[in-house]
Amino acid sequence: MFIYLLALLIIGRNGVYFDQCYVWAVKLTKVISLFNQAGGVAKTTTTQNLGYHLSLRRHRVLVIDIDPQASLTTFMGLEPADLDKTIYDALVSESDEPLPIHRDLHSLDLAPANILLANAEQELIFAELREFRLKEVIAPLLDSYDFIVIDCPPSLGILSQISLVASTHVLVPIQCQFKALKGTDSLLKTLARVQRKLNRSLKIAGFFPTMYSASNSLDQRTLESIREQLSSLAVIFPPLPRATALAEASEYGKPLALCPNKNPALLRIFDEIAEAMEVL
Repeated sequence: MFIYLLALLIIGRNGVYFDQCYVWAVKLTKVISLFNQAGGVAKTTTTQNLGYHLSLRRHRVLVIDIDPQASLTTFMGLEPADLDKTIYDALVSESDEPLPIHRDLHSLDLAPANILLANAEQELIFAELREFRLKEVIAPLLDSYDFIVIDCPPSLGILSQISLVASTHVLVPIQCQFKALKGTDSLLKTLARVQRKLNRSLKIAGFFPTMYSASNSLDQRTLESIREQLSSLAVIFPPLPRATALAEASEYGKPLALCPNKNPALLRIFDEIAEAMEVL
C-alpha cells in the first residue's frame, strides 16, 4: 500500500501537534486472479500479456504462477524442473519463508511454480487458516507492486480458493464454446461463496471471451450468450481470437509484444484490458 500525505502535518519543536487536520490518499495494490475451473481458456496467456501491458504503462507488476502445471513459469522462459525454490515452499513453510521471485523477466517479476505445487493441495488440508495462506505470503510485497496478477489452476480446489481470498479482483477468461459457458454456473457459485465467507471485498473485474473464431457460427452464438447472460455482472471484454501468434509466443517464452509475429490486433485487446484494470 502506498500512502501519500496531501496536507502536511505541522509538528512543533517539542513534538506537539499544532495542526492535526490532514488528509491521506491511499493507493491500494490490485491483486487480480485469472480464474476459471476449465483448462485451455487462455488464463496463462492472459496473465502474461496483461502483466506485460501493465508494465508498459509504467506499473510495477508481479505475476504469480499457482498452477502445478507451471505453464506461466514456462511461458516466461524458465524451466520449472530446474528451480530450487518455488511458490510451493512459501505456501507450506511453517517459518514464514519469503516468496521466491525472479526479477525483471521481460519487465515483469515472477513467482514461479513447478510440479511440487501439486502436493500443496494435500499439505494445506490441515493447515491453520489455510484459506489465508497466499494472502499472508504476498502481504509483505504489497508496498513493492502496483499489480499482482495470479494465474490460477483449472480447478475449484484449495489453490484457486486461496488465490481468490488473496485477491482484490478476479478476471474470468471464458472459451467461446457452449460447454464452457455452461460451466460458469459453478464458477459463479464459487465466487459467491468466497465473497460471502472469506473475502467480502472481492470484485469481478470482467469476463474475457477467448479462443474465438468469427467465422464459426457456434462461437458467434456463444459470444452473444456470454454478453446476454454476464454483462449485468461485469464488463465483457472484446473476444480474443484463435491465433497462431499466441502459440508461437509461448514457444519463445516471451509476451506477444516481444515476439516477431506481434499481431497488432491482439496487442490492442490486451492493452484495452490493461487500461481497464487501471481504473478498477
